[in-house]
This record gives sequence, structure tokens and C-alpha cells, in this order.
Amino acid sequence: MSQAFVRESEEQWLHDVAPTLPALINYLTRENNGIRVYQKASVFNQQTGKEEYSMSNGFSYAKDMDGKWQIVT
Repeated sequence: MSQAFVRESEEQWLHDVAPTLPALINYLTRENNGIRVYQKASVFNQQTGKEEYSMSNGFSYAKDMDGKWQIVT
């Protein structure tokens, strides 16, 4: 494969996404082959003290202690 088609800078990990909901939605939409991912609900988890966001892709996300996105299990 030609190097012209490979862009290493396009690779991004969840923990590299800016700690904003619009940035998370943009990242998840890109990872979902351009199919829009949206927020279905948000709940404050009293056990963890964090806001958790349920998304249309079936996963929930929250920010860790460093403000980086993570999947909630």
C-alpha cells in the first residue's frame, strides 16, 4: 500500500479526545464510520462522583480523575 494513503496523524485514542461532550460525539461518530452517535442520557453516579453519558452506540462514558474519557463498565 502506498504511503500516500496512510496518515498516522488520523489515529486517535479515546483518552486523547478533548474532555468535552462535542469532542466525544465527533470522535465516536468517526469511529462509527461516519454514522452519527448521539447522547441518549446522562446520569450522575453518586458512587463514583462522576457524570456518566449513555450514548447511542450502546456504551456509557465518563471522565477519569485526569479528565480523560473512559468507557464505564
